[in-house]
Amino acid sequence: MKRILLVSCCLIFSVCCLLFIPSCSKEKPQQSLKNMAVPVTVGMVIKKSVPIQISSIGNVEAYSTVGIKSQVGGTLMHVHFKEGQDVKKGDILFTIDPRPYETALKQAEANLAKDNAQLENARLQVGRYDDLVKKGYVAQEQYDQIRTNSAALEATVNADKAAVENAQLQLKYCYIYSPLTGRTGSLISYEGNVIKANADTSMVVINQIQPVYAAFSVPEQNLQEIKKYMASGKLTVEAFMSNEDTNPAEGLLTFIDNTVDAATGTIKLKATFSNSDKKLWPGQFVNVTMTLGTQTGVIVVPSQAVQTGQQGQYIFVVKDDLTVEQRPVEVDRTINDEAVIATGLKGDEKVVTDGQLRLVPGTKVEIKGGSEGSK
Repeated sequence: MKRILLVSCCLIFSVCCLLFIPSCSKEKPQQSLKNMAVPVTVGMVIKKSVPIQISSIGNVEAYSTVGIKSQVGGTLMHVHFKEGQDVKKGDILFTIDPRPYETALKQAEANLAKDNAQLENARLQVGRYDDLVKKGYVAQEQYDQIRTNSAALEATVNADKAAVENAQLQLKYCYIYSPLTGRTGSLISYEGNVIKANADTSMVVINQIQPVYAAFSVPEQNLQEIKKYMASGKLTVEAFMSNEDTNPAEGLLTFIDNTVDAATGTIKLKATFSNSDKKLWPGQFVNVTMTLGTQTGVIVVPSQAVQTGQQGQYIFVVKDDLTVEQRPVEVDRTINDEAVIATGLKGDEKVVTDGQLRLVPGTKVEIKGGSEGSK
């Protein structure tokens, strides 16, 4: 009996040992993970002033666009510019063969001279017949006819003057000048082509690119905020050629559309740029950033410190004892490489910016590069 009891006790003891050993082996790695110092890079939580900005994708538009058409028909004699050339307002662009219009002007001037001579003679006759009709030497009917002829000739002379002015205008239209300063596009009509008056197709298109517009759209929810800040002064707009562009073009917001696009829920805006270096080109897409104002005393951290988990965004904060705390945060917005924190942090704290994958709450850390790490 004692022997059976002894064997039973041994079996129970063996089972307990088997159950106890795995539990110990599980606890040790967890404890060692927390006790082991994980090398990390840190940054400082700081308070500073940051710009209030709205970003969008914009499209560059010419400040003014003119399609050049001829107002008279004829043979294109000369093209006075090259494709893609810059032209100034008043520069001559095209010459239409003026000879038919010079002939028409001479004809109109000759008609005017002839009718002027006849009018002068008619007026002399009216003057002579004034005395004769008063003395009864001629009939009143004959006198009235002479006056009527004089009046008709006067009307003819006036018509001739209008014809001369029209012929002069048609001749002037043979010489086509640039109505603005800008850059010419592809040439549509070449020397020797027969040009139709007011044809559907332009002979060339000129774009004014100094200044130039950048058109972009923002959500309608931003409209009231934009109007509020615009009432305090002009809003600056920057146009970036690419994400790597460090020298953006600078302009001012000059246009807010009068209607919100109901289909997209956005409103169209335009900024005007001097474009003195011709950096912006019509049709080009740009990254647009509009600055509304400045927000002071804002909590800012390096953007790489912000992590995302199942419960939302969080940051590992390094405490004084070099252990980490997982702190939930709310990110208001990101500007360049910095995240603006709405809630969850206060100034002068250290946050982990690299090495988060090996961290759990309470993990001991070793800060790379000294006690302060990256700031």
